[in-house]
Amino acid sequence: MLPSAHRMRHGSEFSTAVRKGRRAGRQTLVIHLNRTGSDPASPARVGFVVSKAVGPAVVRNRVKRQLRHITRERLAALPSGALVVVRANPAAAGSPNLAADFDSALSSALRNSSGGGASGRRPGGPRG
Repeated sequence: MLPSAHRMRHGSEFSTAVRKGRRAGRQTLVIHLNRTGSDPASPARVGFVVSKAVGPAVVRNRVKRQLRHITRERLAALPSGALVVVRANPAAAGSPNLAADFDSALSSALRNSSGGGASGRRPGGPRG
């Protein structure tokens, strides 16, 4: 289980991370990472979203436990004060690649949130 200081508890934290954070998706999960707008002196906080599309309650709870375990081992890699939401896709149920997808998405989200470009737009995207 994650230490209590690292858990998200309020819907507003989830909303902030999803709306204002950087998104990195893989087949089994999507990570939303928001480094700004939170107290840099506080520890990173993590929340999980596992919808009914993933499966019945037993499967959803198993996926949540796996994600908590994976995240706990990687807390040191998260920037202080960051808000992180990990959303499981239906492919997460029974996937042997969950940890690899988590690492890949987290490194991508960290890269994207460290500056990237002045406009924040994707190259080749709509202008104006």
